[in-house]
This record gives sequence, structure tokens and C-alpha cells, in this order.
Amino acid sequence: MKLKSFAAMILIAGAACAQEADIEGARVPVENYVKAHATGDAAYIRKAFHPDARIYSYRDGKLQALTVEEFAKLFSGKPAADEARRVRRIENVDVSGSAGSAKVYLDYPNVTFTDYMALLKVDGEWKIMNKTFNGVPKPKS
Repeated sequence: MKLKSFAAMILIAGAACAQEADIEGARVPVENYVKAHATGDAAYIRKAFHPDARIYSYRDGKLQALTVEEFAKLFSGKPAADEARRVRRIENVDVSGSAGSAKVYLDYPNVTFTDYMALLKVDGEWKIMNKTFNGVPKPKS
């Protein structure tokens, strides 16, 4: 009986380690996404997103959709002038097998964005498959 309990503990510990490794792996594209915003470097966007991914929002009564390349073109190649006043936070990363999700806050001087990302492990590498987001303008001072 003790041998079965020990074997069960080993299996549980192994599964927990695998889960932790997947969570760390799933954070990589999310961290690249955050680096893209901090540096303005679109190469981080291309590393973070699967080429077939889409970026969605709903603004002014219309669904907005961008390809990864369209989204990458929004990055200037240099940090924003007010970069020192911008705060970004990965709120959570959740994984189940080869699928996962992430929530990211981007608190900028004029707007706060909340991003939700669908993650998928494709050919052993985690990628952002889709991003939806909402932006809330801040009151003018």
C-alpha cells in the first residue's frame, strides 16, 4: 500500500512540474508582447503571435480586426515618448494541456488597456493565437 501511495505522489509531482513548465513556456510570448510595447520593436510582436493570429476590438459600434502584420506596423521601432510613465502588468497566465489564456494590463497616461489572449502550444512552442482588448480613455487633467 505504501508503494502505491509513493508512486501516486511521484506522478502528481511530475504532473505539477510539467504544468509549471507549460505555464512558464506560455508566459514567453506574453512577455514578448509586453517587450514590443516597451521598445516599439515589431519583431517582438512577430515572435509572440502565430502568423494566423488576429487582434480584435469593438470600438465605436464596429468590430475591428487586424492581422499580425497589420498590428506589427503600428509599432514605430522606438519606445513611446512617454514610456517612463507607462506601466504594464501580466495579470495571469492559465494553461490546460496545450491551450491557455493570459490577461495583460497596459496603463498609459491617456488610456488603460485590458488585453485577453488565447494561447496555444504549436509544434512545441507557445504562441498567441488571438488577442481581444478594450481601451478606456482617462479623463483629461
